[in-house]
Amino acid sequence: MEERFDVLSPSFRADPFPRYTAMRRSSPVCQVDPGDMWAVSRWEDVLFVLKNPGIFSSQGFKAAWEPPWIGYNPLAHSLVALDPPAHTRLRSLVTRAFGAGTASRLAPKVERLAEELASKLVGEIDFVDVFATPLPAFVIGEILGVDPALHKHFKRWADDILSVAFEPRSDEHAAQVRTTIAELSRYLREVVDARRREPADDTVSDLLRAEVDGQSLTEQEIVDFLVVLLLGGLETTTHLLGNTMILLSEQLALWDRLRQEPALAAPFVDEMLRYDGPSHSIPRITTEEVTLSGVTIPPGSLVLALLASANRDERRYTDPDRFDIDRGSQGGLQFGHGVHFCIGALLARMEARVALEVLTRRFRGVELGAGEIRYNQMLTVRGPISLSLRFSC
Repeated sequence: MEERFDVLSPSFRADPFPRYTAMRRSSPVCQVDPGDMWAVSRWEDVLFVLKNPGIFSSQGFKAAWEPPWIGYNPLAHSLVALDPPAHTRLRSLVTRAFGAGTASRLAPKVERLAEELASKLVGEIDFVDVFATPLPAFVIGEILGVDPALHKHFKRWADDILSVAFEPRSDEHAAQVRTTIAELSRYLREVVDARRREPADDTVSDLLRAEVDGQSLTEQEIVDFLVVLLLGGLETTTHLLGNTMILLSEQLALWDRLRQEPALAAPFVDEMLRYDGPSHSIPRITTEEVTLSGVTIPPGSLVLALLASANRDERRYTDPDRFDIDRGSQGGLQFGHGVHFCIGALLARMEARVALEVLTRRFRGVELGAGEIRYNQMLTVRGPISLSLRFSC
């Protein structure tokens, strides 16, 4: 009898890659816990899922993120949970306000903050708290144009909302998540109202001005997008930075190489995205019966396209479990593919690159501290929530 995997179990979260290998070899399309979801693990099959939104609907996000106990969840109604043509309209409007210029405009500010945060990496510290969370929180705060004093709330909001699963952990957990959604939605509406009264040089004002073919975004559409921006932009970058430091603590020769050749930071980030990127799965729901790798998936099934497994597929990459800065992987499928390719990819790459340049320039190396590495328990993204490190000068 084949092993049944629970993709949210602590042991799976701590090191899912051996399980992904087992899936690809013996059961590339199989049902997993929780919720009898169908996991798709090979590159070719994952790419097929991403390329065919007509068969694999993004309403899978709604099924995963808006179970009956939660009520309204902005994530489940946002850009990432829509199919064409509704997705096409929203993406064209959002792109006007969230193009390549955002990353280049913010890069100098990110470098200054990274230098400031790096000065606090003294002794044994929790890297997630001291560096990996404040950096992307600042970036999101700049994009939203909010009071920096509110940045401390971002991680709590993100952790609560992204902890949504088919069943709440407890009645208290359910109440906390619902309260957080109401609190965050109310706050973002206040931000939108303020920018409507007094526009500023920020993304919220750009979203209010955005117009394509005479159509503009509704207030609810803007709020839903800002929730995705806040949660996605914070969690993914935080986890990418944490995963990066774990790898570098294990391979100090890579740190030395980055110190000697700073230009390698960009290809390093690309390979890191493939090797251990934060986005592990994308939920989809089947609109019809479909067969992948000889396995038939019924219509109306929740499917997890395992990006992190596809990025280590032996059929796609030679020696995929080896980190190779010269591989030229360009991040693999970490940011998705096609119509749903991540709109924040340039921003995430910039933040990780700048952070890496600053840290390798300032320090001679990094090593794991005595504290246990604890990983999150979220369906779509994976990374450390507690990471004790010691940097050497």
